[in-house]
Order: sequence, then structure tokens, then C-alpha cells
Amino acid sequence: MDSLGALPIFIQAAETRSFTAAGQQLGLSASAVGKAIARLEGRLGVRLFHRSTRTITLTQEGHLFLARCRRILGEVAAAEQELADTHATPSGRLRVSLPMVGMLLMPAVNAFIRTYPEIEPDLDFTDRLVDVIGEGFDVVLRTGDAADSRLMTRVVGTFHHRLVASPIYLERHGTPIEPADLVHHVCLRHRYPTTGKLEAWPLRQDRPAGAIEP
Repeated sequence: MDSLGALPIFIQAAETRSFTAAGQQLGLSASAVGKAIARLEGRLGVRLFHRSTRTITLTQEGHLFLARCRRILGEVAAAEQELADTHATPSGRLRVSLPMVGMLLMPAVNAFIRTYPEIEPDLDFTDRLVDVIGEGFDVVLRTGDAADSRLMTRVVGTFHHRLVASPIYLERHGTPIEPADLVHHVCLRHRYPTTGKLEAWPLRQDRPAGAIEP
């Protein structure tokens, strides 16, 4: 890998046929260019230049090496440009895990797709605790704290629990006034897929009468 840094120096020296001119182009001294070429020749075990007091010329091995070096640096430049293009225009497959209520996020998902048409979203709707790395997810949206220290986390928002009922239901069954009244009502509760337990409603007892809230 150290020899890669010497390749631009070698190419510049070969094209200018002068260590001094190559150093001027690269911002190096002629001595630094000469030493870099000498170290490169030592690693390769061949002479790349014929040297005289006034000029330098490539050896046969030097001509072969120059052609290969140009291809190598061309591939490096192409790879850098490819990565730059990818960064400028995001593309590819994006695997995302959303909770079952993630359907509420579809307007945001649709806006994302319109903004980044080159990205192919792969959406998985589930409430289970997925193995982010093992299952190959790029993004996972969940509530609570992340238990896996290998993951990068970011808070995207907050939420509050709220108990709701339709007007028709309340008309038929009456309106609960305090938490104890809920035992006489039909309640929908979330069941944790990993444990099978029902999620408890953390109701507050210190609310004014007629205001049951979590």
C-alpha cells in the first residue's frame, strides 16, 4: 500500500522526464522525487529509469510499469467518482422495519420515495423485536431504548398514550368517569408478540372527575 503513494510521482517523472520538473508539478523537491523513485525500484527489484546528468529515460521495465500504473490510477479515480455519484444521488435497496401502526407513516414514506426515486424501499411491518444486523435491516423504527450497543440510534419524536372511544360506543355503553369503570367496558389492548402479555394502561388517578387520561 505504501507503494501506491509513489505511483503518481513515478508517472509524473516519466511524463516530464525530469525529477526536478516532476517535483515542481507535485510540490516536492527533486531530491524527494528521486528518493521516492529509488524506494519504488528497491521494492520492485528493477530499474525504472536510465539516469544521466542531464535527463532520465524509462527502461523497458519502466515502460511496462507506466502503462499498468496509468490503468491502476484510472481505476482508483473511477472508483472515487462512483462513490461520489452514489453520495450525490442515493440509490439502492433500503430495508426498513416499522411497527404495525407504521401505516400511519405512509405519507412520509411516499414523500421519501418521491424525493429519492433511485432508492428501492423494502418495508417490513411488525411489532416484534427484530435482529437489526442479523436480519439485514438498514433502519428500524421502535419505541423505547435500544438494547444493542452496536446500533446507532436517533430520537425521531415523542408520543403520548390516549384512550379513545367512538361517540356511538359511548352512547350505547355510557362514558367511564374513573379508571375503575373500565372493567365494565370493552377495551382493546396491545399484546406483546414476544411475550404474549397484554400491555397495561398506566392510568393516572389524580385527574379531575370526568377526565380519564393515561
